[in-house]
Formats: sequence, structure tokens, C-alpha cells
Amino acid sequence: METDEFKTIVNIGEGTYSEKRSKFLAFSHHVESVDEVKEIVQAYRKKYYDARHVCYAYVLGADRDVFRANDDGEPSSTAGKPILGQINSNGLTDVLVVVVRYYGGVNLGTGGLIVAYKTAAAEALAASEVVTRQVETVVTYSFPYVMMNSVMRVVKDLKPRIISQNYDSTCEIKLGIRKSEAEMLKAKLEKLSFE
Repeated sequence: METDEFKTIVNIGEGTYSEKRSKFLAFSHHVESVDEVKEIVQAYRKKYYDARHVCYAYVLGADRDVFRANDDGEPSSTAGKPILGQINSNGLTDVLVVVVRYYGGVNLGTGGLIVAYKTAAAEALAASEVVTRQVETVVTYSFPYVMMNSVMRVVKDLKPRIISQNYDSTCEIKLGIRKSEAEMLKAKLEKLSFE
């Protein structure tokens, strides 16, 4: 089922978890690109340079089709996967959760690690403000100046977001509209060309 809405977060959430002297510090961020993810993860690695592990997971895109989980040296699937699981169970996208681990000298075992990373990530996400956003489609339409009033009437009716307007010899307007309404906007604008 295609949807034109998605849930993301708007602030940085923080969470902590302690188990057998190991400390887990979790941070959730709104991100929109893999480059942004890399920058933030690097910043945490620098800030917590003395930590044993900086594990993370992220999900990107309205279709939630770009994602990754990183265990950063922890046993396979004990860190990144539980973090990713928390992002997914909250149905979020454009989200990065980083969990920094300070080792306390006692091994937690795979089960203990999974619980620790999952709980820390859940806390950070719980401290985040979740918002629902619309998936936008950008529609660009070129027209002669004489059609200006007709075009603006369509804009007034469907209320797309005006991204840019250019009124030279040929006018061009760039509109952002909810994905589910994009075809209707295109059809109404095309119809103007034949009136």
C-alpha cells in the first residue's frame, strides 16, 4: 500500500542504560542522507573517543527502503539490529540512532547486549518528538504569461506549496504537493493548455 505520509523525529532524543558497570548512551537524530549519518557518527566517535563501541542504525526515505545497522565490533546482530528494530517498531524513517558503549569489565553475553542496545535505543526514541510529514511530489509547469490567472486559480484550489516561480517570456512554476494529489494537479494544469 502506497502512502503519502511518514513519521520522523524533529529533535535529538537521549537515553541511557546501565548493566554490570557497562554504560550505554543513546542518541536519536533526524537525518535526510547517508552523508549526514556519516558526519553525525564521526562526531560521536570523536566526542566519545574513549568508548569501546559506537553502534548505530538508520532508516531513510519515505518508503523506508534505505537502512543499515552497524555493530561496530560487538558480536554480530547484538547492537545494530536491536537499534534498527526500535526504529522499525516505531514506524519511523529519516532517523539515526547512535548508541555509545562504555565497557564495564563484565561480559553481558549476546542476550544481555541485545537487551541493552534495544533499551537504550528505545529510551532515546521515547525522548524524541515524533511528527507526521507528507511525501511531496514536485510538479514543474511552463506556460505563457496570458495563462497566469488560470494557473494561479489551480494553485489556489489545490493549495500546493510554491517552491519557485519564474516569469520571463515563458513562465515556470515549481510546486510541491502531497504525493496522492500530484496527478490531479498535473491533470488540472494540463487541461489549462487546451482551454
